[in-house]
Amino acid sequence: MINKKIMMECVYNQLAIDYNCSPDDFLKEGIIFTEAKQNEGRRTFPWITPRLEMITMGNGVVINASTDILPLVYQQLEGKTRYEVMNMPFIYGVNPYFLPDLDKITLSSRNKEFEYVTIEKDDIQKLYDLKDFNYALQYDINSQNPKMVAAIAKYKDTIVGIASASAECKTMWQISVDVLLPYRGNKLATILVNTLTLEVLNRGYIPYYSTDCSNVISQRVAVQAGYLPAWSHCFRTRLSELLKS
Repeated sequence: MINKKIMMECVYNQLAIDYNCSPDDFLKEGIIFTEAKQNEGRRTFPWITPRLEMITMGNGVVINASTDILPLVYQQLEGKTRYEVMNMPFIYGVNPYFLPDLDKITLSSRNKEFEYVTIEKDDIQKLYDLKDFNYALQYDINSQNPKMVAAIAKYKDTIVGIASASAECKTMWQISVDVLLPYRGNKLATILVNTLTLEVLNRGYIPYYSTDCSNVISQRVAVQAGYLPAWSHCFRTRLSELLKS
């Protein structure tokens, strides 16, 4: 299994590719401005312009912006604190990201009322006929970030919960989970995320988990499944308001 040193080196290196900075920048204090570029090896998320993203791992903030708006962004944010930057009027939706706590994570105890199965990429696509799993399933066989492996929970031969891992880049797989409403409250989300996280680690990849800042239940699932907060990221902005100023 991957150790903590290797995991963090991979994460710093990947985020540096994504936000066009140095891996060391995430450990520095202050505000660091970088130009948005589609660097080779970046996580394959939609490229939307004009672009303004912010990321902090608890020290300073890396601010990544399109070339045409970078001077204006610099003018607005230079000299401000991390707290001030992440709470500007044109910024909203700061999302937490989680990494597994490799020192403590173990396989969770399972609710024996349910059956648990791990399935591979080709079999995941066979689940697309199922409805109400929009967080866990892409419903797109041509996705740039294919689901590589999934853990499913069944109740009397009916699939009631799915956690899946999508290959966002060469080293990091993102974990998503969904449980049908009537079966929530049985810790299925925690069990599935925990099971899949250990499976991904055993395959030599780094699992990570993200949710909305307002989704406390999802954040609780991450912690109970063996994760710790690792960074905060903002990509939602009111750029039209900034550009008018």
